[in-house]
Amino acid sequence: MSFYIGREASKLWKRICAEAAIEINLLAENWKYVLGGLIFQYIHGLSARGVHYFHRPGPILQDVGFFLLPELGQDRGYISETLFTTIFLSFVLWTFHPFIVKSKKIYTVLIWCRVLAFLVACQILRIITFYSTQLPGPNYHCREGSKLARLPRPDSILEVLLINFPRGVLYGCGDLIFSSHMIFSLVFVRTYHKYGTRRFVKYCAWLGVVIQSLLIIASRKHYTVDVIVAWYTVNLVVFFVDKKLPEIPERANGAGGLLPLSKDNKSREENHKLLNGNSGDSADWRPRTQVNGKIMEEGNVVHVEAVINGA
Repeated sequence: MSFYIGREASKLWKRICAEAAIEINLLAENWKYVLGGLIFQYIHGLSARGVHYFHRPGPILQDVGFFLLPELGQDRGYISETLFTTIFLSFVLWTFHPFIVKSKKIYTVLIWCRVLAFLVACQILRIITFYSTQLPGPNYHCREGSKLARLPRPDSILEVLLINFPRGVLYGCGDLIFSSHMIFSLVFVRTYHKYGTRRFVKYCAWLGVVIQSLLIIASRKHYTVDVIVAWYTVNLVVFFVDKKLPEIPERANGAGGLLPLSKDNKSREENHKLLNGNSGDSADWRPRTQVNGKIMEEGNVVHVEAVINGA
C-alpha cells in the first residue's frame, strides 16, 4: 500500500513539475499583461477608497428590490460574502487544475490573461460611473449616524494609498453603480461556461450568480439598479472583448507538453511538418498521387520523363 501511494505521489509530482515548466514559459511571454491586470486591481481598489471621501449619507433611495426582499441585517450580512468567496475560490482552484488533473484543457496563464482583460475593461467603466454620481449608500455602515459613513480628511497621501486593506474595502461607501461583486462573479462564470467541461457545474455556477444577485440586494450592499446594470454591462463587455482577443488553443488529452504556437517555436513547427512530408507553405498542401510513372496534381498530368529532360 505504501509503495502504491509513493508511486502515485511521484507521478503527481512529475506532472506538477512538467506543467509548471509549461506555465512558466507562457508567463515569461505574457508577464506584462498579467502584471498590468494585477496593478489595475490596486488602482480599482484605490478608486473605490477615494470615492468614499466624497460620500454623504442620506435617506435611502426608493428601490423595488428592497420592497420585495427582506433585509438580512448586520448579523446575517456574511451570507452574501460567503457565497461570493465560494464562487471566487472555486474559480481560482479550477484555473490551476491542470497542475493536478490529467485531463488538461486550458493553460492557466492564458486563462488569467483573458480574465484580467475582462475585469479591467469592466472596472474602468465602473470607476467612471461611480465617480460621475455618488448615491447615498444603503448598507448599514453607510447610513446617517454611522461613524463609517464619512471618512475624515486624510492626514497624508500614504493613508490613501494604503487603502486601509481589508477594512477599507469591506466597509466602503459611494462606489455603488455598478456592483464589483457582480463583475467578478459574472466574469468567472462566463469564463467557466466557455472553457469548463462539466455541464452540471455550469448550471450550478449560473444559479449561484442569480442567488448572489438577490443576496447583494437583501444585504443592502447595493441598490437593485447596481445589480441590473452589472448584468448587462459585464456580459456585453465580455462578449465584445472576447471577440478582440486571440482564442486560447485547446489542449487535447495527453498533450501536456505541447505549447501554443508563438514566434519562438514557429520554426520547430515547420520542421515538424517537413519531417512528416508536408511543406511549411500552405500552398504546397495539395494532394499528389503517382500513377504509372505520372504524378497527378490537382487534376493535371505531369510526365516524370519530361521533367527529367528539362521540358
